[in-house]
Order: sequence, then structure tokens, then C-alpha cells
Amino acid sequence: MSARPVTSPSPEGIAASARAAAKGRGLPPVHLWNPPFCGDLDMRIARDGTWFYLGTPIGRPELVRLFSAILRKDGEKYFLVTPVEKVGITVDDAPFVAVDVEAEGAGRAQVLRFETNVGDHVRAGAEHPIRVERDAQTGEPAPYVMVRANLEALIDRKSFYRLVEIGARHEGWFGLWSGGEFFPIIPEAELP
Repeated sequence: MSARPVTSPSPEGIAASARAAAKGRGLPPVHLWNPPFCGDLDMRIARDGTWFYLGTPIGRPELVRLFSAILRKDGEKYFLVTPVEKVGITVDDAPFVAVDVEAEGAGRAQVLRFETNVGDHVRAGAEHPIRVERDAQTGEPAPYVMVRANLEALIDRKSFYRLVEIGARHEGWFGLWSGGEFFPIIPEAELP
């Protein structure tokens, strides 16, 4: 019995499979798919949310949105997954960028709604927590919000500044309320 030849994954083939899988409403159920691993694709998502293929930015927003809908993180690795193939890609930081935030209400009743660079909308809360990592050397904050299924968005600088303006103190921390949850940003003792 001869081995089946391995074909190199292509973004066109993945896009066609993604379109077929995405027919209907909502996001495809990538968490249910377990296709064979077909290798790594020379595709990268930069820290600013720009998607690259073979070192060139992907200039078609609808194609980026399509790829983002079939993105999955398994462990520490990222993959584009369709019902028939799974290919690895590189993500510099988080796969998405939260480019806007709106606050509704105040205090514990506040709700923060984020929009990502690929058109996702999420409401921060227990299912979509906010977290802040701080650079060990500079102390510079890197804020994130969970978008879906282990995929986060880096909150852009302008949105983070807006969040800091509406932050609150709670149990020794400065942070944010959303959806009845408190998300710590920095210990109160470190505030100027």
C-alpha cells in the first residue's frame, strides 16, 4: 500500500475550505474539528494585528476575517483549522487587537464592550476576562481581553488609556469592573 502524497497547504485551499465550512450563521465549530496536521504555513499575525503571508501583508480585510474565523489555539500553538486540514501559523503576541471599547453603566454595574480588528464584539466578564501582563524590565502594561476559545485580543493603547480613566479601586487593586467582575490592573500601592 503506497503512502498518500503530502500536499503543501495553501491559503487559497484553506480559504475555500473555510468558506464552505462557514456557510450559515456564526463562527464555524473549529473546536469540534480534528483534521490531520498538514504542516506549517508561512503566515504570521504581527503584534499590531496585521496578517502576513510569505512576508507580505494580506490586504483584503474579508480574507483576514475569514481566516480569523477558523483560528484555533491548541496549547501554545496557533492553527487555521477546517474540517479537512489543520495548518500551523505564527502569532507574535495575541491573534487579535481590541481597537475600540465602550463603557456602559458605572461601578459594579459597568459593562465594557470591545470590538476587535476582525469585527468580533465581546462583553468583558467572567467568560471574557481582562488581564494585564507587565514587562519585567520596563513595567509597561500589556492588556488583553479574551475573545473566544482561548484566543485573546491585545487592547490597543488608546482603548487602554480610556479604560484607565474609568478604572476603580477595589481590595488593594486599581482595575476595571465589567459584567459584575473586577479585573485588577495594578496594585494600589504602585499608583503615583
